[in-house]
Formats: sequence, C-alpha cells, structure tokens
Amino acid sequence: MSVLDKASILTEIARRERVHLELGCGANKRTPSAIGIDMLDYPCVDLVGDVYEALQLFPDHSVDSVSSFHFIEHVPDVNRLLTDLARVLKIGGIARIVAPHFSNPYFYSDLTHNRFFGLYTFDYYATNSHFSRKVPTYDNKIQFEISSVDLIFKSSRPFYFRHGFKKLFGSLFNSSNFMKELYEENFCYLFPCYEVSYLLTRKPAHQNEKQ
Repeated sequence: MSVLDKASILTEIARRERVHLELGCGANKRTPSAIGIDMLDYPCVDLVGDVYEALQLFPDHSVDSVSSFHFIEHVPDVNRLLTDLARVLKIGGIARIVAPHFSNPYFYSDLTHNRFFGLYTFDYYATNSHFSRKVPTYDNKIQFEISSVDLIFKSSRPFYFRHGFKKLFGSLFNSSNFMKELYEENFCYLFPCYEVSYLLTRKPAHQNEKQ
C-alpha cells in the first residue's frame, strides 16, 4: 500500500522548525500543528496509509516528538513500531503513548485491539525502570528511556459521578511509584483503570551515535 501525502508535507520536513507526528490521529488531531498519520482519509490526516510505510518516508533523526492516543493497541507489531520511532526521532526526542490499561473491561469489546498495556510494558524495551520489580529486556539495542508512567482513571459519558469518583482514585494511586505498583498488583480488578500514559525519551543506541 502506498502512502498518500495529501499536502506534500514530506517535501517541507527540513524547513520545519519542529516536527511532531501524531500516529493514528483519526478524525481529530490532539495537536493541530502535528503531522497526522492514519489509515483512514479524514480531513485532518496528512499522510494516509500504513504507519510503518509512512515512518519509512522520514529521514533518520528528523522528528522532534511523536504522540499516539489509543493507537498502539491496534498495531500488529509493537517491536517494529518502536524500532521505526527510534530511527526517526532525534536524540532526546520524546514519544508520548496513551493506551488502554489491561484492567479496563471496555477495551475487550473491540475486536481490533491486539494487546493491552500495564505499568511494566515498556520496561522490557527501555534502559531504566521507575518500579521496584525488575524485568528482562527483549531488545539488545535499547533506544528509549522511560521518563514517566501514569495511570489514568476516568469514565465515559454519561457517568459523570463515576468519573469524579475515579479521578479521586487516580490522585491516590498516582501519588508515588509505590502506590502505582500497589494498585496494579492488588486493586486493579476492583477499581479498573481506564488507560496508561507513557513518556519515552530517545536515547543513543551507541555512545558514538549523534543527533
């Protein structure tokens, strides 16, 4: 499948002061100035096509930041996506990824979801961890550092009272990394979390890698 560059965005990448990508932006981009990438041709989408093919069109270290909101759970190969993001991001560039938490029952209804996410998901692909439990790394070319991991508690409309109640839980369980781990190990199925937000920072794969 070829990628449709609707406004010749790719020809002006080098002239942009900052390049921000929004993956799977859908019908509404969270950041209007972002380059929106999506399979569906919504008016706000700049590059229409497969995300892997779209990322291949960007030069190495040409992107300042990337965001995705409820997109990564749909992709067939997260390892490949992380590899592509590491290539296009500048050293020190950030990737903000928001995905459904595994305890949220709503997301099991969507047949297009390939996987769910928890506190430790990206620990397997990062140089560091914020948490006491240690996990192995599955990639010998670790190119990301985890800057933050936050649990997000909310409820959909019209459950406003429930939403407010869950926000209180969020304040409590996000108060420290210890509380986040305590929640996920002991309370997540009593008080399901809506989603989890990760902030990853691009690190050099090797000491001699330059921006």
